Amino acid sequence: MSVYLSNILRSIRYGRPVVVVSGLPRSGTSMLMSMLNAGGLEVISDENRAPDRDNPKGYYEDDRVKILESTSDKSWVRGARGKGIKVISHLLRTLPAENFYRVLLARRDLGEILMSQNKMLDRLGENNPIDDAEAISHYQQHLRQVHSMVGVRSNFELMEVDYSGVVSDPGVWSEGICDFLRMDLDPAQMRGMVDERLYRNRRDKGE
Repeated sequence: MSVYLSNILRSIRYGRPVVVVSGLPRSGTSMLMSMLNAGGLEVISDENRAPDRDNPKGYYEDDRVKILESTSDKSWVRGARGKGIKVISHLLRTLPAENFYRVLLARRDLGEILMSQNKMLDRLGENNPIDDAEAISHYQQHLRQVHSMVGVRSNFELMEVDYSGVVSDPGVWSEGICDFLRMDLDPAQMRGMVDERLYRNRRDKGE
């Protein structure tokens, strides 16, 4: 079957794809959501979580995502067809099978993710209950599971998006994201949302 015919049949079955921005906490998902929104994609967010020092441009979250694992009523996700939602990578497997998903998976150096997470927890007066080595091992295993899950589900397509790469060359990555999504978005507006000053937790690659 040709790719063209396959896409036609998939469109008939699922309708427009749901654009999912996913990744580990502090991996760059909010930046990607802001890029898509600026580029012209309607994104779903209840705006209950206000911008703060850690994410001055906003979180772009919807509280309904947090209960995907515990609720049987996921019909609202159907309303996200042709739009964008943010879903933490641990919850990708809970998305209902009635939709087709194009997933932008934010990838970032795991040491930098932990650095950012720990600083956020410290500002909240909390401690990370898991040491860094154990957390990195868990994250590595989890990301392998995400790839395995996507590989066996025909209603998922995935593009990995490198956080440091986007910050270094937002124009190229904006074009690449548009090509993957096959949507008429404005890459110039997307790259304008990338602020290198917010890349505040960097790890020396020589470590």
